[in-house]
This record gives sequence, structure tokens and C-alpha cells, in this order.
Amino acid sequence: MKLVTYISNGHPRTGGLRGETIVDLNAADPAIPTNMVDLLNGGDAMLTKADAAIKLGQKTVEYDPNRLLSPILMPPKILAVGLNYMDHFDELPAPVKQRVGGKPPDRPIIFNKQNTSVTGPYSPVKRPIESKEFDWEGELGVVIGKTCRRVKADRAFDVIAGYTIVNDLTIRDWQKATPTMTMGKSWDTHCPMGPCIVTRDEIEDPEDLRVVLSVDGKVHQDFNTGDMLFNIATQIEHLSTAFTLVPGDVIATGTSAGVATFQPGQPYLQEGQTCRVEIERIGFIENKVELDEGEHFIR
Repeated sequence: MKLVTYISNGHPRTGGLRGETIVDLNAADPAIPTNMVDLLNGGDAMLTKADAAIKLGQKTVEYDPNRLLSPILMPPKILAVGLNYMDHFDELPAPVKQRVGGKPPDRPIIFNKQNTSVTGPYSPVKRPIESKEFDWEGELGVVIGKTCRRVKADRAFDVIAGYTIVNDLTIRDWQKATPTMTMGKSWDTHCPMGPCIVTRDEIEDPEDLRVVLSVDGKVHQDFNTGDMLFNIATQIEHLSTAFTLVPGDVIATGTSAGVATFQPGQPYLQEGQTCRVEIERIGFIENKVELDEGEHFIR
């Protein structure tokens, strides 16, 4: 299945892709929630209902990218893995390598992105006025589908609901200002995600998927998920050792070489440019860069 969250009459609803249409899951079966986290909390039984609804549902709308929101509007947690590809480690300048110990990590480097950073697969992303160092990182996202703790690697895929695309957009100077990276990783709109969740049964081997990131058509990243230093099972085992994973959590599994900060001239994202991340078997996300002019509010 390909599960989406889309706008209908101004409200987000869960849907499933069937050909060139979106099936409204709740309209097909009122037992199916209109919120993706609630749907995933229903476990395998709810996914079975969703599958039936996609096949048989009568209320459909024409597929329109402009309707799509992030498939998970506000994930309970967004967990990310740093330096998880050897090519990415290799591109680090020598002083940076020394700061991280001079050799590839011997265990996953984990940081988080705040869930308010999420935006839609085709929504604008904002370059803040506070920095010009707006960088990209195309990544495979793993969506958790079961509440779990201390999951062994050989059971890790049992807790996965499916896969999505994440662009781990990063404000580099803010990232480098503190050792935790969180501030540089969590600006509003800096986690575009989607366009859908492809359920686990549809991707036999998520560690053999091509990932391509381009800016205005120029390819900057082109790699295979099979090159991860720490595979998906290892990530889930490691993370769930420390804390409970819950349905709707997203793991951004890391990026490879080609980020702007380590390229000659540091070609950071600028207003008017479009950044696209494509992963085979899932689709693509594409986000135009706009200037965040410093809006402030209290609500």
C-alpha cells in the first residue's frame, strides 16, 4: 500500500493511492482514522482495513501533488542517524574528522529533529534570515508501526510499518555551534517528508534502494541504501534499547556524500531553487526554497 495524508475541504484526511486517484480511507470504512498516527496505532488489523478500503473504496479524488501533506503530520519522534555512510565520512575535512574521533563511528550517532520541522512533500521550505548555510541531506525514512522496547535486530522489521522519503535540511552554522546538532536540524519546514508511506510488504529489500538528490536538476547525491554503516535493524535495536518506539516515529537513516557544506564553493540552497529527493519504489519529494523573513507570533 501507499498511504498518504491529503487535504479535503480544508481538513487533513488519510488516503491510499490507487492508480491516479486517492481513496478516502475513512469514507470507505469509518473505523479507519483520519489521522495517520491513529491509523498506525491500530496495528496490523487497521492496515488490513486500509488495504481493503484502497481496493474497494468508492470515494476518490484525482491525484494532485498539491493536495498532499506529510504522511505523518506530527510524528511522536523524529530520530536521525549521523555519519551513517562511509562516503559521507570520507568527504569530511581532516579537522572535522579529528573532532569526531578520526575514524568512522563504532556505534550509531543519534540526534533528533523536532516534530515541528515537518512539512509536506511539495511544500515550500524556508531559508531563515538568521543564516545562509542552508544545506540538504536526502535520506530514507523508516516509519515505526508497533510500540516496542529492546527489540533485537532479528525482530526489527516486525515493528516497521513502512518507508518514506526525508530531506534532513540543516542550518550548518547552527548545527556546528553546539555538539548536539538539534538546533541546526530542527528549524520549521526543515523536514519535508513523503510523498507517501510505502508499507513494508511492498519493499522486499529497503537496503537496496537508489537515492538521488538534485537542486534545479543538478545531481548532488546519488547513492544506495545498501551502503549504510549501520543497517536498519541495527538502528532499531540501538534506539529501542534506550527508549520505547511508538507508531508514527520516523527514523531518518542517514545520508551519503554530496552535501553542500563540503563541496567547493559551498553551494548552499538559495531562494527560488528547488530541491528534489527521489527514492526508487517510493517516489519523490520536491520543495522550493523561500525566504523566511522572520515572522514572529504568539498564539
